[in-house]
Amino acid sequence: MKYYVIDAFANHLFEGNPAGVCIMDAWLPDELMQKIAIENNLSETAFAVKVADDGYHIRWFTPGGEIDLCGHATLAAAYVLANFYDTALRRIRFTTMSGDLIVVRDGELYELDFPNKMPKPHALTQQMVEALGMVPVETYLDRDLMFVLESESDVSSLNPDFTKLAALPEGLGVLVTARSEQYDFVSRCFFPKLKVEEDPVCGSAHCNFIPYWAERLSKQEMTARQVSKRGGTLYCKLAGDRVKISGRAVLYSIAELFVD
Repeated sequence: MKYYVIDAFANHLFEGNPAGVCIMDAWLPDELMQKIAIENNLSETAFAVKVADDGYHIRWFTPGGEIDLCGHATLAAAYVLANFYDTALRRIRFTTMSGDLIVVRDGELYELDFPNKMPKPHALTQQMVEALGMVPVETYLDRDLMFVLESESDVSSLNPDFTKLAALPEGLGVLVTARSEQYDFVSRCFFPKLKVEEDPVCGSAHCNFIPYWAERLSKQEMTARQVSKRGGTLYCKLAGDRVKISGRAVLYSIAELFVD
């Protein structure tokens, strides 16, 4: 079976977030897909099966289990389909656990159409402060815990306790963000509960970030930067109950998987 590794939300190799992609004729057993994701040891491996002329069913597996929404692996899968399978397609519809997601190719950019998930204010606890290692300005909760920090330097220098993050009762992941001078906002994302300490660039987190910062900055279009060690740039737009997230992708490898 062909296996691709794509650096998503990247302008160059070794930037952005690497995702594994497998395009299949039929589904493998869930247990086998999970084992492949563990073996790949990337934050996500995407598996996709064609269901219509312009449509694919896509699922995402982390080393710790299946997840309901993943931006960078969706972008990676769209890149693989547009360059190696359905090269004439400019619009790809993905059926997912989170509903239909559309990816539109525009030159080197891939625009993801994702749900708007404005997070709700949430009470800050001492357990959260100890896990983060600093006191956030604001706290929110949707699927993930989201913390707004005072400055970009606070986001860049954050050194959380991953064991304590994994022990937090709220949220699947932990997202931190702050306003930026060079970009509109910056962020970092941590998923120790899924055996991913830091996700280098997290598209699904921007379903939270985009509506939050659009409201605070009074802007519908924004440029964001995830300031992980690898780093990645995302072009963001608020569109009512949807968000648009665009980025580039770079091919790292093509391999063969020898699985039963």
